[in-house]
Order: sequence, then C-alpha cells, then structure tokens
Amino acid sequence: MSGKRVAIVTGAGRGMGAACARELAARDYAVALMSRSSAAEELASSLGGFGMRGSVTKEEDLRALVDAVLERHGRIDAVVNSTGDPASGELLEITDEDWHAGLDLVLMNVVRMARLVTPTMRERKDGVLVNISTCFACEPSSRFPLSSIFRAGLGGFAKLFADRYAADGIRMNNILPGFIDSYEVDESTRRAIPMGRPGTVEEVAKTVAFLVSPEARYITGQNLRIDGGLTRSI
Repeated sequence: MSGKRVAIVTGAGRGMGAACARELAARDYAVALMSRSSAAEELASSLGGFGMRGSVTKEEDLRALVDAVLERHGRIDAVVNSTGDPASGELLEITDEDWHAGLDLVLMNVVRMARLVTPTMRERKDGVLVNISTCFACEPSSRFPLSSIFRAGLGGFAKLFADRYAADGIRMNNILPGFIDSYEVDESTRRAIPMGRPGTVEEVAKTVAFLVSPEARYITGQNLRIDGGLTRSI
C-alpha cells in the first residue's frame, strides 16, 4: 500500500494530460496513467508510476484502471479526467454516431469514472476530481459544436456531484482552457486572445495541481477558465 497521495490521469499520453502527470509526479504523487496508445505507459515508466492502454469511452477500461490502482496503492486521492476533442462539423450535418461518440468522450467518461472512484473516496472521506473541459462550454462556438454542448452539460454534472458529495469530503471542479500550445494556434486566433498568446500545457497542469491539493479544499463545483481573457462573459 502506498503512503504517497495517488492520482489517476486519463488522456495522459500527450498534451495537457501528460503535463498534469508530470506536474503531479513532481509534487510527489504516485501517478497512474491511461491513454489509447503506449504513450501513457512510457510516460508512467519515466515517472516511476503505472500506466496502461485504454479508452475513456469504455467502462471496462476505466474499471480496469481503477482496480489496478487500488490493488497497487489501496487509495485514490485525485482523478484528472482529460480527453481529446470530439468531432467537429456543420451543426446539422454531424451524424448520430458522432453525437453519441462525443457524449461518451467528454461527458460519460466523467460520469463513469465518478461512479468507480466515489465509493473508495467516501470510505476515506477525502478525494478530488478535476475535469479538463473547454472555455467554449460557457460561450459555445460553432467551431467546436460537440465540445461546446457536451462540456456545458459537464458543468451541470460537476455542480450536482459537488453538492451531493461535499459532506463526504469529495470535491469536483472543471477547468476550462482556451487555446493551449498543445495545438497550433493561427495568428488571427492569437490576436483575439487579450494576453496575445496561447496558454501552455504547464500552466494548465499547475492549475490542476492546485485544485487537487489541500490548499484548494474549500473549492468545489466550480468552472475555472484558463483562457488568457478570451471569453467575455462574467
């Protein structure tokens, strides 16, 4: 059994997920990572953690990850739910298959993970989940229709979950990145960002690390934008 705090990170093969894994490992968390490729296994090995291949859209893969972590460490302190983005396209030309795939990828992945880890967190009266969402959950963009729609729903789920399990010592928050340097950002997009640049995956990871830490123990049910001032709503 581990004496360290233990964090699961999905979508940890690259980008924001991988940066979160590195940041948490640097803060002395034992990390358990998953991605669809071997990248999470390779990163976990370099960080002294555990990695496996799997998809966040498959409940059996999430269950295998959680079971493996509990067998190795006997505890789960934090979960970072990170995924890729669902399909884009003209709103009414998106197929039913893509709608259902988007639901599984960016909303049901969190619901299913929450079902799996909440019982062990309730036993310990401690635990936190952070979901990497998008700033377009609060200002929907036709460039990212499925992401905007389903991640708006994720905001509702996170608030209901946070309210329900706060008394059990379990927290859930969403972070809402804008344009981040894990993807190419064109000049017109860069000019639209008040800070004049995309965010970095390291900036996202440090925010996640704060939210899972005891220093943020009074923060739950929140949607925190990390967008350099891009979105205008207040």
